[in-house]
Amino acid sequence: MGSVVALIPARGGSKRLPGKNTKDLLGHPLLAYSIAAARESGVCDRVICSTDSEEIADIARSYGAEVPGLRPAELASDSAHDIGFVEQALEQWCGDDVECFVLLRPPNPLRRGASIASALATLQDTPWADSIRALRPVSEHPGKMWRVDDQGEATTYLDQGGSYNGPTQDLEKLFVQSSALEIVRTAAVLAHRSISGARVKALELPGFEGFDVNSETDWRVIESLVAAHPRLLPVPERTHP
Repeated sequence: MGSVVALIPARGGSKRLPGKNTKDLLGHPLLAYSIAAARESGVCDRVICSTDSEEIADIARSYGAEVPGLRPAELASDSAHDIGFVEQALEQWCGDDVECFVLLRPPNPLRRGASIASALATLQDTPWADSIRALRPVSEHPGKMWRVDDQGEATTYLDQGGSYNGPTQDLEKLFVQSSALEIVRTAAVLAHRSISGARVKALELPGFEGFDVNSETDWRVIESLVAAHPRLLPVPERTHP
């Protein structure tokens, strides 16, 4: 078996919640919890932070992550695709023995190491899957959604007869992707130039682990949640000031 690299993407720019990667949550910057989860998992041979920011790089190093170099501006723009920073890590910072990349995004501080270890084991036991990705049930079903034209006429988003008037529980169960956890085989990255590959194994995280922090409202929720239940968070440790 090859090595497993935890890759934490933490660019300096953020439109919806400015400075979110370095925002203080119970005494630690948000990105510290992803580093802590990677170390807590016991399955990541290396923990690498991919960032375009010297400030974020210094913080990541202080919590024990590697920052072998900075991400160039073209890979850190609002329109840049995730495959760019994964390919940079693969080509410039990692050896040829990397079996899997574990993508741990800072806006998901409640994801725990045990879930990372379990997800990796599931992927390794599922030979048909190129990757495993966290999903959660949709809260607003597309079967209840409408589109409105220029004249104000509303039509259902899905062509489903009159079932849009029925109970939501009768509709097909659908999921939305969470940014909390993705693990992809390196072979799939190379073959498909994708962080998902061609076939994806679904993963439902327990409890609040899939909660995404992407807005001021989300931030207020997470602050209240961890203030009441601090043990929901992995425990970051500074390795040096």
